[in-house]
Amino acid sequence: MALDNKPSLNSLGFAKAPADTRVVVAMSGGVDSSVVAAMLAEEGYDVVGVTLQLYDHGAALAKKGACCAGLDIHDARRVAEQMGFPHYVLDYENIFKDAVIDEFADSYLGGATPVPCIRCNERVKFKDLLETAKDLDADCMATGHYIQRFPGPQSAQLHAAADASRDQSYFLFSTTAEQLDFLRFPLGHLASKADTRALATKYNLSVADKPDSQDICFVPNGDYASVIRKLRPEAADPGNIVHVDGRVLGRHEGVINYTIGQRRGLGIGGLTDPLYVIRLDAETKSVVVGPKDLLATRTVPVREINWLGDEPFASKDAWQLAVKVRSTRPPTEAIIRPINASQATVELVTPEEGVSPGQACVFYDPESTRIYGGGWIHKG
Repeated sequence: MALDNKPSLNSLGFAKAPADTRVVVAMSGGVDSSVVAAMLAEEGYDVVGVTLQLYDHGAALAKKGACCAGLDIHDARRVAEQMGFPHYVLDYENIFKDAVIDEFADSYLGGATPVPCIRCNERVKFKDLLETAKDLDADCMATGHYIQRFPGPQSAQLHAAADASRDQSYFLFSTTAEQLDFLRFPLGHLASKADTRALATKYNLSVADKPDSQDICFVPNGDYASVIRKLRPEAADPGNIVHVDGRVLGRHEGVINYTIGQRRGLGIGGLTDPLYVIRLDAETKSVVVGPKDLLATRTVPVREINWLGDEPFASKDAWQLAVKVRSTRPPTEAIIRPINASQATVELVTPEEGVSPGQACVFYDPESTRIYGGGWIHKG
């Protein structure tokens, strides 16, 4: 009987010893990425920690609940020192401003509701940082994201995290097949965040009890309006609050203070029926309001599609999948009709409320945990 001399794969999927496998770990300073780095270092991998300085953190040194601040860089460095691997801080401020912050501000001014964390993954972490990892002769790059990567018959597949409450697939839909081949997500299989904190305690990490980040890293206290006002002062220009039937109901102090689907805080009291923000018209500086039923959307135009299926996206007239049109909503049944390789019309079987240009539409297999990519919702 012939013996199979094929070498066994290590935990990152390489046919060599961990000590011969270099892995760059993207370290934000939080508990998740710190645990990934510590875990891989303990397993004997050649770990290199990298933290990105993405914005001027001088005013945020003591700010809790946001990634990438000066305190977080310090925390990442401490973990590296404790576990005995090199750690580098890279200044990506200009890249981050050009690729993420400016578009974030412009999208709001255009009446959209952007998701900057997706653009950061797409244009900074999984693009420039990934290339830096390759320049460092790394075999792969690992992150603390809660998502799973499985080998597939053609290429690696993206799957939702085992813990649905922590799943970050909505924010990672634009990860390309080529990037997925190089990326690893060691936490995606964990049953709960408690398991991650237990590992942090096991490794005696100083960040074991550090709070999870809640805000977008460059938006202190979730105050989008103040950030955009600094970047684009014209965003605070006043305008009219207009009913969909054309009636002017009041005035507002800038479209940036409103989001689609908003009901409270419109400043138009005294009306019998509740009104909701239906759309934002940046050109006329109008906040358009109307009854709740106008928020329901069945047809969603999508572009910039990143497709992770085994067959070409445009090879079918329609795909029957589930989609998420907001990060907080569960996937819902839909028919996706390709226009070309990067554009489609998504028909929701059950209409959704509050679908907004600038949000992502992410494609899921209704029969499994697999993610088939997704695209960006636009005005059509």
